[in-house]
Amino acid sequence: MANQINEKRSEPRNIIDQYYSVEFSVKGCPYTYQFKIWNISTKGICVLVKEDSELLNYLKVGDTLNLKYYTTDASKPIEFLKTEIRHITKNETGHFKGLFLVGLSILGYEKASSEQPNPIH
Repeated sequence: MANQINEKRSEPRNIIDQYYSVEFSVKGCPYTYQFKIWNISTKGICVLVKEDSELLNYLKVGDTLNLKYYTTDASKPIEFLKTEIRHITKNETGHFKGLFLVGLSILGYEKASSEQPNPIH
């Protein structure tokens, strides 16, 4: 008889435990960007974007995008998830001074179609 392991966390598994990086392919933008996911705030995850990055010209708060998430477990498949841009904030102090923190919120963890890498507005 196999032993059953019970989840002992009081909160749902953290995004940072499931995904390592996220890829942005935004309609109209000629480039594809991949960023490491950071769990800097208690309110959610973010990516760090250089202030001179062209990507910032294509993002705005409230955008809903179909982003490509790479899992921390290489044996698991890449996931496309509907994601909302929650904030775009320039960090003025500390280790990430001069970088923009782009806050992301995965919408209901519903997997999006892998055929739509562009904004879904």
